[in-house]
Amino acid sequence: MTDPARESSALPPTRQSGLRPPFPAHWLADVLATDGGVVHLRPILPADADKLIAFHAKLSERTRYLRYFGPYPTMSNRDVVRFTTVDHHNRVAFVAELGDEIIAVGRYERLLDVGDGNSAEVAFVVADAHQGRGLGPILLEHLAGAAAENGLTMFVAEVLAENRNMVSVFREAGYQVSRSFDGGVLRLEFAIDPTEALLTVRNARERAAEARSVRNLLSPQSVAVIGASTDSAKIGNAVLRNLLGAGFAGAVYPVNAEHRSVRGVRAYPSVHEIPDDVDLAVVAVPAEAIDAVLDDCLAKGVKALVVVSAGFGESGPDGVSSERRLVHAARAHGMRLVGPNALGVANTNGAVRLNATLAPALPHGGRVGFFCQSGALGIAILDEAARRRLGLSTFVSAGNRADVSGNDLLQYWDSDPETEVVLLYLESFGNPRKFSRIARRVARNKPIVAVKSGRHAVPPALKATSVEIDDSIVAALFEQAGVVQVGSIDQLFDCAVLFGYQPLPAGPRVAVVGNSTALGVLAADAARSEGLTVAGPVDLRAQASPEEFAGAVSAAIADEEVDSVIALFVPPVAMDAEPYAKALRDAARDTGKPIVTTFLAAEGIPDVLAVLGPDGNPVRGSVPSYPGPERAVLALARAWRYAQWKVRPSSTVVRPDGIDADRAARLVQSWLGDGEGRWLTDFEAAELLACYGIPVVDFAAANSEDEAVAAAEALGFPVAVKATGEQWRHRPDLGGVRLDIYTPDAVRAAYRDLAAASGEPLLHVQRMATKGIGCVIGVQDDPSFGSLVSFGLAGVISGLLGDRAYRVLPVTEAEAAELIEAPKAAPLLSGYRSAPVVDKAALVELVQRISALGDDLPEVRELVCEPVLASADGARVTDSRVRIGPEWSRADFGPRRLR
Repeated sequence: MTDPARESSALPPTRQSGLRPPFPAHWLADVLATDGGVVHLRPILPADADKLIAFHAKLSERTRYLRYFGPYPTMSNRDVVRFTTVDHHNRVAFVAELGDEIIAVGRYERLLDVGDGNSAEVAFVVADAHQGRGLGPILLEHLAGAAAENGLTMFVAEVLAENRNMVSVFREAGYQVSRSFDGGVLRLEFAIDPTEALLTVRNARERAAEARSVRNLLSPQSVAVIGASTDSAKIGNAVLRNLLGAGFAGAVYPVNAEHRSVRGVRAYPSVHEIPDDVDLAVVAVPAEAIDAVLDDCLAKGVKALVVVSAGFGESGPDGVSSERRLVHAARAHGMRLVGPNALGVANTNGAVRLNATLAPALPHGGRVGFFCQSGALGIAILDEAARRRLGLSTFVSAGNRADVSGNDLLQYWDSDPETEVVLLYLESFGNPRKFSRIARRVARNKPIVAVKSGRHAVPPALKATSVEIDDSIVAALFEQAGVVQVGSIDQLFDCAVLFGYQPLPAGPRVAVVGNSTALGVLAADAARSEGLTVAGPVDLRAQASPEEFAGAVSAAIADEEVDSVIALFVPPVAMDAEPYAKALRDAARDTGKPIVTTFLAAEGIPDVLAVLGPDGNPVRGSVPSYPGPERAVLALARAWRYAQWKVRPSSTVVRPDGIDADRAARLVQSWLGDGEGRWLTDFEAAELLACYGIPVVDFAAANSEDEAVAAAEALGFPVAVKATGEQWRHRPDLGGVRLDIYTPDAVRAAYRDLAAASGEPLLHVQRMATKGIGCVIGVQDDPSFGSLVSFGLAGVISGLLGDRAYRVLPVTEAEAAELIEAPKAAPLLSGYRSAPVVDKAALVELVQRISALGDDLPEVRELVCEPVLASADGARVTDSRVRIGPEWSRADFGPRRLR
């Protein structure tokens, strides 16, 4: 790319003066390589001189030639100083580390003598042993992120034409690269703006790397149990017993310094002394002994850790500090971590048979993946799955969730052919925005059923990496992402057995067939209350024969006006149920319509209703049973709502015409300055909204009666006069607004009354807008989500009842339309009880414009347009409030990094 002599030119002014500005803390990052291993990324420091020399010495001659355009066998002292001493502004360099060793270096240098100074030359080199792990694109991403923060817009790179690998890095990164050729050197130029293509490539690489890191956990070829004990009461003994009992397909290595064997298997004093490779280590040693274990695992090349040991974040402040050190150390050693305080991980695939958990038995193999944050609840969940005969593909109990999270598992299950349904038990969110992004992609192909507990408190072990979120926002997040939200573990399994063994309903029409009138009425009422349409019910007599029962079910299935069937069977006296079960099973075979039942009030997949696969376990076509018809209906209704979401065409984010984002950004920066943020004035807020094509109804300020009259005459009658104090805004019940004023005398009277009542001489005079239904549209910035847009009807009562709908920004066109239909009071917009029908398209466009503003300008921390008067001829903003502040450090923006 460039030769050392060129890079050793004059030092920048900041370095000549002896000053080195500190680098931003968020430039530190743990990142995943393409093989799922962790690498630590940080800015280079002068103290790295010896490490850099050692790194350079290990490079092959070929690698040095391709990077430096010549042999360059050793680095001179001058070059070492040059490479390790940067100003983190015009010259930036990152190193990738594994343990204490530098394994890659990337850097850029601003081209001060070229063009407008917004270009920089970029270069990087990766150690031979680590080439092919995707470190080049990672360095490029982080260098581009730092460059953008420093005002750069363009990267330039020079590479030898024969260096095809390096050329492919730039070509495949998603950048629009232009090339020029001079002799044997290619000059590449590309803008570093995050285009849609670039983000698509970044997200695809992130998905592949995270999925690979989880695969290392769930499909190891060998497992070491560190802390394997001969005492059957110890967890180290339990893990080893369960691994052996499940018939793990790979090698198992107990690690115990005091015994030559544990449970009849040869033991080793340390991981390092195991003669073969070790993919996964299950750690069951006390918290204070973890450090030595990690050093051994690094030396051995272990890919992943499962820490079942307790005594970390769940034990108090000291434990939280220990947990953070554990995560940092594991990542510095290149390993992903499940736990600590985890129940463990399991994979029922016959080629793996991994039970690295504290649970003595697993459910049979199946097509359902389960992620659980609670270690204590994990055993109960596995027992319940086994009781209901719900087959699992994989299971992860993350415990304190210090590293591997539900987002990582979603990335894995997305591409796992063994998993068709995803179950999540979540106590908190680490990165809700990323969850939303991943879940909406996964849910297009595989249903995700989630129960969110801990609504009013985040467990101590998760507080450091979690965000408490209002219930209504969680519900909106799940709905937007296509996640099926349930309220309990029972409901989670009720949905799981339906999704796992029956097809999705094609519509809301339900046939109720049964031999119990009472149960039939309950089922029909429950279905109607869930928004389903009932066809029937078909009430068979209590003594109906198996043939009659089968005929009624088959007729319902064959009916083109029926989308799903609820079959109820509760005999009045003791009788042989097998013929009825066979009739139901046969009727359900090879149909594309879902069938659920309350068969003898059984729960899950009863033996008599199971369709067995080659391994003797239930497969698709098995009929799920529920203790009562209400639970069957609730699961069926959720399946129908998910089916609706799934087939809905993917909508795109549409930016309306007439948006001047550049001017808006300049305004915000000029108002923000170096301060910590503030509320904009009403006129500033109106100016900002105007940049996005959102006009606020014309208004003027008045500090006296005469000014109020002059303003009214300039605006044109009729006008409104409004108090400006915060407590008076949007409160007609307090008398803070006078409407429909047609004369100067009325303006004077209104001014006197409002100034006296509010104690504030500054009032606003505003041209009257077309009367309509008052709405409120807002944006609130969140450190985890980024920005949320909300919609509701204006007024004290709506606010008191929390009748607001939320969506994560940016919203698509369809999501904007859904947003205005979501509040319970939304039927008023459609003419409820003779109310005027409003122009909903105008409201949708207004939401889209506000969405664009909130997404473009992260410095806008809060925005409220209230009231927005929606009428038959449009939607008009009559007042707005905007608060700006320094941008949050947002977790799901910028270059890839681990939480």
